[in-house]
Amino acid sequence: MKTIVICSGGLDSVSLAHKVAVDHTLMRLVSFDYGQRHRKEVEFAADCARNLGVPHDIIDITGIGATLTGSALTDDIDVPDGHYAEETMKATVVPNRNAIMLSIAFGIAAANKADAVATAVHGGDHFIYPDCRPDFINAFETMQAHALDGYANVKMYTPYVNGSKADIVTDGVKYNTPFGDTWSCYKGGDVHCGRCGTCVERREAFDIAGVVDPTEYADTEFWREAIKKGA
Repeated sequence: MKTIVICSGGLDSVSLAHKVAVDHTLMRLVSFDYGQRHRKEVEFAADCARNLGVPHDIIDITGIGATLTGSALTDDIDVPDGHYAEETMKATVVPNRNAIMLSIAFGIAAANKADAVATAVHGGDHFIYPDCRPDFINAFETMQAHALDGYANVKMYTPYVNGSKADIVTDGVKYNTPFGDTWSCYKGGDVHCGRCGTCVERREAFDIAGVVDPTEYADTEFWREAIKKGA
């Protein structure tokens, strides 16, 4: 299955890219610059593409991102600390982000005669991000089948949609994902902050999977209390 992977440079999408490179035919990685507060993830996505020997497209949608206001990822709003299960994490929602990115990726896939678009949405995203849930994925794939009817037949590949981030870590070990060459932190400092929702989730995932976490965190203990509070 000739597949394009939407790759942010984070743990999930880099792990997915390595999985696709082994199990399918990885055609290229696609990343998006939507005006997020830092570009560190995109740099890690570029490293992933080089390591896997595939083309890497960085799509500039900053003009669109500038209109999707109200998120801590695009505006001058503090990124909240804590677990993803906390209500405050909804400040990190960028409205319709995945729907916009997937629409573009499906167009790229159709133009390049790819069979599938892969995205690393997973069960841990469901609480906060509506465009990561199975119902959205199924509806979007149906919509794209109509949009490309008679021109292309592109499927959605979401192997983690019903799994956890810990499952991704376990799978990443199987496919030799270089976890140290991924970036998750929303704050974009010199090292992972260890306090934002995605840092807490990352640290927890390695712990649950029983895999050594190679990540350097500015705060190495906050995640434990955050998990208790979010439970």
